[in-house]
Amino acid sequence: VQLQASGGGLVQAGGSLRLSCAAFGGAFSRYVMGWFRQAPEKEREFVSVIGWSDGTTYYTESVKGRFTISRDNAKKTLYLQMTSLKPEDTAVYYCAATPRGITTQAGNMEYWGKGTQVTVSS
Repeated sequence: VQLQASGGGLVQAGGSLRLSCAAFGGAFSRYVMGWFRQAPEKEREFVSVIGWSDGTTYYTESVKGRFTISRDNAKKTLYLQMTSLKPEDTAVYYCAATPRGITTQAGNMEYWGKGTQVTVSS
């Protein structure tokens, strides 16, 4: 499966953005989908993940209550609604997929899209 993320941009602190990740090829509905991010000079970190069937979701603590992950299997698209953005949310955001069980570990994801830059100004 090929993944293409979009929706990043420059936003002021407190603002909102919605990221999208379109999937091409593969059985999208059978993939666990996730978002990860990487800030300059930092390691890639888990943001959120959603299961393929029951909508199970997990979030990293720092985004709970502010970010919402969702998926539209008919459109083969993954979303990340981000609200109350903070400067520390600034990073390149990547979508990823795996046909295996739900996971928060980047190393367990098999497919990655090119990232989309999110910059939050103070």
